[in-house]
Amino acid sequence: MNATIDRKGCISCGLCTSTCPEVFRMADDGRAEVCADPVPESAEDTATEARDNCPVSVITVE
Repeated sequence: MNATIDRKGCISCGLCTSTCPEVFRMADDGRAEVCADPVPESAEDTATEARDNCPVSVITVE
């Protein structure tokens, strides 16, 4: 399973990083980025939750 973020569309709300810090972190520019690729099996559910709850739908997990 892999995760991606359309960083241009990120609004820096931090929801993904608080939901799944194993996969997402805030970069120096204040936008979220993927920090684990592939997604660890133990984080698949929370990565999917972060995708589903992203207010601007910029996260892909597949």
